[in-house]
Amino acid sequence: MRSILLVVASFAVTILAWGLYGPVLHWGQHEMSTIGKFARLRPFICVGLAYFAIGVVVPAVLLKLKGEQGEWTVRGIVYSLAGGALGAIGALGIIMAFNFGGTPIFVMPLVFGGAPVVNSFLTIYWAKRMKEIGPIFMAGLVMVLLGAVTVLIFKPTAPEPNAQAEATKVDDAAAESASAVAEPESHKMRDFILRIASIATTILCWGAYGPVLHKGQAAMQNSRLRPLLCVGLAYFAIAVIVPKLLLATVVPEASEFNWNGTAWSLAAGAAGAIGAIGIIMAFNFGGKPVFVMPLIFGGAPVVNTLFTTFTNGLWGEVDAFFLAGLILVIAGAAMVLVFAPKSPPPVKREV
Repeated sequence: MRSILLVVASFAVTILAWGLYGPVLHWGQHEMSTIGKFARLRPFICVGLAYFAIGVVVPAVLLKLKGEQGEWTVRGIVYSLAGGALGAIGALGIIMAFNFGGTPIFVMPLVFGGAPVVNSFLTIYWAKRMKEIGPIFMAGLVMVLLGAVTVLIFKPTAPEPNAQAEATKVDDAAAESASAVAEPESHKMRDFILRIASIATTILCWGAYGPVLHKGQAAMQNSRLRPLLCVGLAYFAIAVIVPKLLLATVVPEASEFNWNGTAWSLAAGAAGAIGAIGIIMAFNFGGKPVFVMPLIFGGAPVVNTLFTTFTNGLWGEVDAFFLAGLILVIAGAAMVLVFAPKSPPPVKREV
């Protein structure tokens, strides 16, 4: 019973942290932009720095002072670094989705709806239990996905401006040339495609993150700090060094490191790193990717959407379909947990 409670407490931390990740990062991107849009590389650098502080400096100090069970292995290092790389690329996908016009209230539910499907099938495939997948388990995955899509379609939005108020803007709109109007339309389609591609990248990367990290942790004899350290190093390489080089050479952008933008972006990175710790702890206490990750991906969008709805003052725009979508996500994640293919019990040896 104690181990179950510890598993639940661990992934609950991740649900809360990752649920807040998107909205907080969105704020940081907006605050760093110098043209009223959303920055990309500088917020990404802040996310990487936060991961480095929490995922590299802290584990390194604790390993030096206290030590820990487990050991360094080549296999464990490779898988843990790969897990960190997947996490960092997924974080970049979120940033790009926001940059191309996405908002947390629907980007994050789509990510958290699609990632558990990738996670579950990859975990089951590696465990060679594809034939053990039952209809109820599949129904749970479908419910998670449908719930996320329902949240997307019926997401709360600010009411449209009054028609009379819009009429006062006719003169300004008429002043725009036809070519200036046509160009944004082409940009809209381009941004839509890039937004979907960015979301799909994050779904694939974050869906594979848990199973790959679990392999790394298992290869290090269930160490907690060593895999986290590798994740932090991967984030530092991909989210700090690479963007820094790009900013200095070929990809300048209209953004700056300022107090508000840096603080929000660092907070988002800290939330991501704390979420990674929660996953590692859940695995360490006996949780398995096949149910830990779907539960996280089922709970995080609920936190994300409720937080975004509250901070944007959209409680009055919440309707029954939107709430039904959230319920589908929660119920589907619970079904995935209960009906996931179980490992066979260990064979008892006769003495």
